[in-house]
Amino acid sequence: MKLMSVFGFAIILMGCATAPAPVDQRNSVLTQGNVQMNLAIGTTTKAQVLEVFGSPNITTRDAAGAEVWSYQRHATVSQSSSGSSYWTILLAGGSKSADGFSQSSRTMTLIIKFDSKDVVSDFRSRTSDF
Repeated sequence: MKLMSVFGFAIILMGCATAPAPVDQRNSVLTQGNVQMNLAIGTTTKAQVLEVFGSPNITTRDAAGAEVWSYQRHATVSQSSSGSSYWTILLAGGSKSADGFSQSSRTMTLIIKFDSKDVVSDFRSRTSDF
């Protein structure tokens, strides 16, 4: 009888379990906040940019010969969750099931221009969420 009570209690607890909440955004070094905190025109050097953001995706020179670095990050987060509970005929006589799917995409573009002393002379950033 004691074993039946423990088994029954375990089944009831399993019916109360819930799936974890979906993760909508992942942390990344290339964020709007990090751009604002770490880049300053006339102050930030190439070495500091490399330390914070890593290697750029593209390096070019503009018409005036200034070096331009471009960073672009794209992330897609997909998460599915499903939870189900089952009640035996002895306890309730029914079943329940729930399914869910979440997907989001984020793109961050950062363009940094350096002067002849390898110091940031201008930068622009853009973030898109969809």
